[in-house]
Amino acid sequence: MAAVLMDGFKNSIRSKATLFLFFCIIALNSFAASPCKVVGLRCEYLINPLGIDAKTPRFTWRLEDARRGGKQVAFQVLVSTGANDFSNDKSLQWNSGKIDAATNLILYNGKELQPFTTYYWKVIVWDKDGVETSASPVATFETGMMGAHNWKGTWISDGTGIHEKPAPYFRKKFNTTKKVKTARAYIAAGGLFELYLNGEKVGNHRLDPAYTRFDRRTLYVTHDVTKQITQGQNAVGVLLGNGWYNHQSTAVWDFHKAPWRARPTFCLDLRITYEDGSVETISSGKDWKTAFSPITFNSIYTAEHYNANLEQPLWNTAAFVDTAWKGVIIRSAPSQNIVSQVMHPIRNVTEVPAVSVTKFNDATYVYDLSRNISGVSKIKVQGTKGTVLYLKHGERLTKAGRVDLSNIDAHYRPTDNTDPFQTDIVVLSGKEDEFMPRFNYKGFQYVEVTSSQPVSLKKENLTGYFMHSDVPPLGQVSSSNPMINKLWQATNNSYLSNLFGYPTDCPQREKNGWTGDAHIALETGLYNFDGITVYEKWLADHRDEQQPNGVLPSIIPTGGWGYEWGNGPDWTSTIAIIPWNIYLFYGDASLLKASYENIKRYVDHIDATYPTGLTTWGLGDWVPVKTKSPVELTSSIYYFTDTYILSQAARLLSKKEEEQHYSKLAQKIKEAINAKYLDRATGLYGSGSQTELSAPLYWNIVPEALKAKVAANLAQRVQKDNLHLDVGLLGTKSILNALSENGYADLAYKIAAQEDYPSWGWWIKNGATTLYENWNIDATSDISLNHIMFGEIGAWLYKALGGIKPDSAAPGFRHIVLEPHFVAGLDAFDASFNSPNGLVISSWKKKGRSIEYNVTVPPNTTAMLKLTTGKMKLYEGDKAVTSLSPKESSNNRQGQSSYLLNAGAYRFILK
Repeated sequence: MAAVLMDGFKNSIRSKATLFLFFCIIALNSFAASPCKVVGLRCEYLINPLGIDAKTPRFTWRLEDARRGGKQVAFQVLVSTGANDFSNDKSLQWNSGKIDAATNLILYNGKELQPFTTYYWKVIVWDKDGVETSASPVATFETGMMGAHNWKGTWISDGTGIHEKPAPYFRKKFNTTKKVKTARAYIAAGGLFELYLNGEKVGNHRLDPAYTRFDRRTLYVTHDVTKQITQGQNAVGVLLGNGWYNHQSTAVWDFHKAPWRARPTFCLDLRITYEDGSVETISSGKDWKTAFSPITFNSIYTAEHYNANLEQPLWNTAAFVDTAWKGVIIRSAPSQNIVSQVMHPIRNVTEVPAVSVTKFNDATYVYDLSRNISGVSKIKVQGTKGTVLYLKHGERLTKAGRVDLSNIDAHYRPTDNTDPFQTDIVVLSGKEDEFMPRFNYKGFQYVEVTSSQPVSLKKENLTGYFMHSDVPPLGQVSSSNPMINKLWQATNNSYLSNLFGYPTDCPQREKNGWTGDAHIALETGLYNFDGITVYEKWLADHRDEQQPNGVLPSIIPTGGWGYEWGNGPDWTSTIAIIPWNIYLFYGDASLLKASYENIKRYVDHIDATYPTGLTTWGLGDWVPVKTKSPVELTSSIYYFTDTYILSQAARLLSKKEEEQHYSKLAQKIKEAINAKYLDRATGLYGSGSQTELSAPLYWNIVPEALKAKVAANLAQRVQKDNLHLDVGLLGTKSILNALSENGYADLAYKIAAQEDYPSWGWWIKNGATTLYENWNIDATSDISLNHIMFGEIGAWLYKALGGIKPDSAAPGFRHIVLEPHFVAGLDAFDASFNSPNGLVISSWKKKGRSIEYNVTVPPNTTAMLKLTTGKMKLYEGDKAVTSLSPKESSNNRQGQSSYLLNAGAYRFILK
């Protein structure tokens, strides 16, 4: 429009009045622009990712629109190979056209994507008034190999055996004579690697590539190394570690017997594009050289040993003379399935300085980080050449103040005394030495440093680093109860301590992907962190590990252990529960679709093995306070849950016959559970323990007409147990939720807020900064101090006190269920959650006899506010807010009112 007016202006302007009119029209036109903005562009849930292999990558975005009812009525996605060229037919790869939909998730559907190519994309949105927004900022994604046939490098190793302890160096010199435009390093490994160019480490990732079933899927990582290539002589270096690929330590899970085990190996393509358009690839091959590094031993399970006297300065630079180094060997790839690692990497996320050091003598010091972490310590020290330091990492101290490993070394099976548990060994050079493990991490709060000769150490000599998958935070919780605030932080600390490219049980004793621990803590993770990339990777591990008959192991990945113990539906329901919750939280059915046949095989196996609908396969309510619930009851409940999810997945995927089949099977299982365990007259399940009553309530086993009676029995059981927990791992998922969802939120909070044994607060009161493995802090076994298995409490804070829940009818928080509970004993509570559509806020404070409730509903969403407030009425300002009629709002409990909220910020008063 402006261009037309400008032409008219040039040809016909005759007076100041015409000029004034022209600029008025321009001003009016600018005022008509939409205040809605498109932000947060991500491809495959990453910002400007490199090296993706997806043929139809997913695009997501969010809106910024402060208006009430702000939303998107249509959108358009443009993808181009030109940075600012979305109109040239040659550059334009996809124009979705204007799509009349509110969705902010779409799969690429344009020209076939080419490998090693940078693509630019943007989004245009039409707002709630149908006004076109200005285009979003331009985002990028870059493809990687897009298939094994595009690799040029050869898999190489140093030719030694699996028992050789020193970690190998590899290097190659190369020359560039032209100006570099871009350079990318693509590197895959069996084991772990660190990549160097011209003396500098590439990137800030740790423990790459992520652990997989190496003989079935091998990951490669992409780095932008443009700035590290110099014109002239260059050198590329690689340091390899064992990881889970060549497990040289011994533990009860037999990873040293893994079928894939071999000496670490790698394949590298360093692809350089010059300004003149030519491409050169520097690849791994026979022309590389290798030698042992000063890392004399490395174990992902125990520790790392380092001899500073074996350093080869400048080994990864062009100036280094490598005539003493030997040639490499060519070997086969670990698997034929080499795919891109597309997820948030492991990093040293937080530096944790020591808060104190206790000196026992000139050769013994104990450092305290003041908090329990997963990660490593870094020490800077100068001592007599040949002095040996032992850095023992632990979670507890003995009464004498020394580091105590007795709570975490239960599964350690040393073959000799050369591999002490969680103890790094450092040999000093006589100069100032610095050591931080490269291929190991531990769980610890304390570090005991002992030396073979006296050394002088201060507090500043040792620093801890909290390592984990660097998933962006999404949620925030605070309340008027300091213990609850500390508990939320401790839960998150344990969740992150157990996220290393896959969810683990603990960062010290095992580091294994126990499935039960993971699905119990799943919602805690999803409310607090953007973990979809890690879960999608881990479900691919599930698909790799599943037996043809559908059986899954209890730890994933596994070297072979876990197919015969601990892997019933109460644990390995991860195959169904995780894809379903990813769908609920992200509104993305991709993982559910990818896992559908695997869920089906798993359910079919249980159906064939246990045709009655009841199964005794499972571990049961692990580590209970005192009462052990029947395994058949809890496992059958999870079998029902898997089957129900499968029926819903079949519905979403338009598999009508399978939907009907699995819906009938789910009903059969439910009826079998109720026939055996439910006393309809009394409303009791089994013996009426907390888990026996809460699990059927939470997982929707209880007949609708009996829910109130069963819930009342649960409340009475809790009262009889003195408002304290009597559950194990499975019961922690259900107990608080079953109470708060069935009219007893005050009671649930009283349990959550307890500060004496047994309770979460008992841990916090006793100094916990992470969650424990046992309710009894003086237990003689099962007492790791950094376990996530009791971590559902973190999600419950959002669901019950904040009341923020997804709606399966509009997943991805397109429609939000807001059902906050203003519980007795708590004066204020704030929860915020950065959903796929933007920030959701649910915040309340009691003021005398009224309650102030602040809500933010993000653009492009709606929310159903459900309140159980007795005689209190809801006001916005001075105006009473009208509740929806029962016909307009289904599933309301007695005494509950519902209010439909459009996008926007609200301040309500209940009085």
